[in-house]
Amino acid sequence: MFSFPPPLCCKLWDVIPGYRVFSANSTSACTELAKKITERLGVELGKSVVYQESNRETRVDVMESVRGQDIFIIQTIPRDVNTAIMELLVMAYALKTSCAKNIIGVIPYFPYSKQCKMRKRGSIVCKLLASMLAKAGLTHIITMDLHQKEVQGFFNFPVDNLRASPFLIQYIQEEIPDYRNAIIVAKSPSAAKRAQSYAERLRLGLAVMHGEAHQSESDMPDGRHSPPLSRTVTGHTGLELPLMMAKEKPPITVVGDVGGRIAIIVDDIVDDVEDFVAAAEILKERGAYKIYIMATHGLLSAEAPRLIEESAIDEVVVTNTVPHEVQKLQCPKIKTVDVSMILAEAIRRIHNGESMAYLFRNIAVDD
Repeated sequence: MFSFPPPLCCKLWDVIPGYRVFSANSTSACTELAKKITERLGVELGKSVVYQESNRETRVDVMESVRGQDIFIIQTIPRDVNTAIMELLVMAYALKTSCAKNIIGVIPYFPYSKQCKMRKRGSIVCKLLASMLAKAGLTHIITMDLHQKEVQGFFNFPVDNLRASPFLIQYIQEEIPDYRNAIIVAKSPSAAKRAQSYAERLRLGLAVMHGEAHQSESDMPDGRHSPPLSRTVTGHTGLELPLMMAKEKPPITVVGDVGGRIAIIVDDIVDDVEDFVAAAEILKERGAYKIYIMATHGLLSAEAPRLIEESAIDEVVVTNTVPHEVQKLQCPKIKTVDVSMILAEAIRRIHNGESMAYLFRNIAVDD
């Protein structure tokens, strides 16, 4: 009578883990975060090939079996955002058709998160992307510091929105000398809640900047005053609604005393830095002797490194949710905080079915 030898069966089950971690990016700079996460988890990065064909089509080849396993896809977003999105979608669909049990996207910086509101004749692109990810096969997402927390409502599956503030606060306490003489600054009233959270946790004062230098969206031509079509109108011709007065933006002012203090501007994204540079100049004029910028996602597009280097900003501190090694070579003022620890712990807890509450301890609804 034939039977499988028990030692071979035991060895087979020991070799096959219950989950795998893949990187959905084709560039080496973007796989650094994935390598750090897998090192902390004590697992090897999944074997896959992601590349662009000659006609710029994205191709993904999964080089190992994923049947019945929990699969975590780590995707950092470089400058070519649309290519990164297609890499994630194609890999998720490839894993879905390979019978993976669950497909969890680890997307520290969620792209198109700024396009989460209807603006005139535009569209809510963030909701479109959420639908595309669900259709491709994702069943869960781990992200960090969404631009608007309400974005989680666009998804029909769980979204864990982790926070980078504990790591940035730790950096302030350990790396900024005399941080007790600092003041937390919100560069606009919309960033006041985030700044208030930092100020309360660090037991520091709060200042808010008001006024913007760029053109208001409402001042841009959008075709609303186009001449009407010539047609015969019968019956009711419409109501005369009261005309809304146009906004007049005041010059940039600072509410709060920053004289003789270290000014720490906090935000979620540092992309085009003109606003930050203008804010730093105002803070310098008001007497701040050092200016730091703390943010989660360092996109640092276009001429950002050069503008930072030539500005009154002393240091820009961002996390490694987005690769920015090239920008750091161009500007020594840019510093990086590693957040792979919390991402690895989130992966471990989701796979083991443990509560995620530990990662959100002492975090309020407004944080």
